[in-house]
Amino acid sequence: MIRTTFVAALLASAATLASVPAQAQETFDAKQTEAVRKIVRDYLMEHPEVIGEAIEALREKMRAQAENEAKKAIESRKDEIFADANDPVAGNAKGDVVIVEFFDYNCPYCKVVMDPMLEAAKADGKVKVVFKDMPILSEDSLTAARVALAAKKLGKYEEAHRALMKFRGKLDEKTIFRLVGEAGLNVDQVKKEMMAPEIEKQIKKNIELAHALDITSTPSFVVAGADGKAARTLSGAIEGQVFKQLFDITRKGGRLTGAN
Repeated sequence: MIRTTFVAALLASAATLASVPAQAQETFDAKQTEAVRKIVRDYLMEHPEVIGEAIEALREKMRAQAENEAKKAIESRKDEIFADANDPVAGNAKGDVVIVEFFDYNCPYCKVVMDPMLEAAKADGKVKVVFKDMPILSEDSLTAARVALAAKKLGKYEEAHRALMKFRGKLDEKTIFRLVGEAGLNVDQVKKEMMAPEIEKQIKKNIELAHALDITSTPSFVVAGADGKAARTLSGAIEGQVFKQLFDITRKGGRLTGAN
């Protein structure tokens, strides 16, 4: 840490020499300027490992800044994220931890994480799961999102969601309607409900909210305590054990390791 700080100071000095106007450098003659450059070079040649240390320190600083910005964004829109009455939910609606998934029905990683996430939430018993359709991969993804939200209106969201998520391969319109029909939904009713203005509005709101949270890929998750505290965002195909750790750490307000 001391070495990293030292080389950072040296690099800052060198950067200052390089960036200030020529007139301002009059306090440094050519020999002094060259001396500073030599000190920096000699130190780096003798201790090249500090470059890696400095890079790691910068990464940690950037991570902390990004985490802080994410927390501020979540706090400013926490009701939309965690308590939108139009969102489908699973798990314990009164749980002390809430996990929100932004997903696309044509995202293979979203399909992979569905069971581990829901199983971890069920095993915990105190986790509320919120689903936010984020159809960004194709027009068929948008159709699937509309169908799923129509199924919610018909009281059949879980059946439709599982049917679409369990399908391995790219969903097209024909396959989407076949799957929800096989899951017990009335396809004609679904087709009627899926074009409702409120469904279109919900999907657009989800995508806008994702952008506000700097969420650009699926699956992505926002997790917090029921009061919105200890909030964080994650992305990618998270394993079941990591979900368990995530729920426990969120309750304690600590930092999660081993996930994106």
